[in-house]
Amino acid sequence: MVFMADLREKHQQELENLTLTTQPFKTIKLFILGVIQYLKRSVLYLLAKGGWLMLSCTVVAALGILLVTIDGPHEKHLEELSEYFRFGLWWVALGVASSIGLGSGLHTFVLYLGPHIALFTIKAMQCGRVDLKSAPYDTIQLKRGPSWLDKDCDEFGPPLFSSSEGSRVPLSSILPQVQLEAILWGVGTALGELPPYFISRAASISGSRLDAMDEFDDSSTESDGVVPNPLFDLAGIMCGQFGVPFWKFFLATLIGKAIIKTHIQTVFIISVCNNQLLDWIENELIWVLSLVPGFAPVLPSLVAKLHTMRAKYLKPQQPSSHIKVKKWDFSFASVWNTIVWLMLMNFFVKIVTDTAQRYLKKQQDKEIAALTNNSSASRQSS
Repeated sequence: MVFMADLREKHQQELENLTLTTQPFKTIKLFILGVIQYLKRSVLYLLAKGGWLMLSCTVVAALGILLVTIDGPHEKHLEELSEYFRFGLWWVALGVASSIGLGSGLHTFVLYLGPHIALFTIKAMQCGRVDLKSAPYDTIQLKRGPSWLDKDCDEFGPPLFSSSEGSRVPLSSILPQVQLEAILWGVGTALGELPPYFISRAASISGSRLDAMDEFDDSSTESDGVVPNPLFDLAGIMCGQFGVPFWKFFLATLIGKAIIKTHIQTVFIISVCNNQLLDWIENELIWVLSLVPGFAPVLPSLVAKLHTMRAKYLKPQQPSSHIKVKKWDFSFASVWNTIVWLMLMNFFVKIVTDTAQRYLKKQQDKEIAALTNNSSASRQSS
């Protein structure tokens, strides 16, 4: 028993020391072995359970290669289909990256979807119209920006929405223009919640408990324990641990993330950039300040200054200042891309470290199980 306790303590220290900063070569080696093991199990499972799926994928792949290699009038349709495929894959992949990894995922809403919605709303406000996209897939994508971002408003035509205070585009007109990419991103976040569910469900079926469940129990008993973030990963773990049916869990997750959550976030950003929320806050603030003695005489001039600042912010770009804007855009893009690459590197390091630690943990469990079996066999023989 003392030997086993010492061995477990040694294994725990090995897991804690297994990182890319302390043991880079060993970590990369175990990461590669873990990926190979996962791919091997996946291929064997598909061959055993998904024969028809493999056959269908092979037929579809062969048909796609045939259509791509043969010239004909179908090429433009294939190119359009390819654009839609890249568009959907890009936003779904960003959603998966945002939710996968027990809180260590890449926050792609803040990095990509949120700025895309804000930029489109501001452009629509500047131009007074929403038909800015050349196609539904004309959005921010990998190494490519939207075509409407650098165009002048004159290229789209006269404003279709206007008022006495300038262009006022309704929220109901902007939302459909960014709704598709928001829903695809939400579908990706729902798919990213499946790995914790499947891992926990497999552990439940095998009769064992998941490490995350044990950590959750330990943290709940400590006075200063903190629940891991985000909580929804734990919800997926618990649903898998207690045998919640897959479709019940996934459909609820899909509705909550792809429909409810994304629309709340999208409507909020549009409201802020479209001045609707700012107008409401301004009216409430004016009403409160008007009740304060001494503020009533200065309110008109204060409101006029706020409106002047807002009009200047939403004023369409003039051709004379085009060069200066380009210089600023270049510097901002450089800083932004640097931040994104740093976050991607951090995300990759966490994935490599976690995969290597999981593979090492499985090897350690096998070693302890073999020692336990040998000990039991020696006791029975004696």
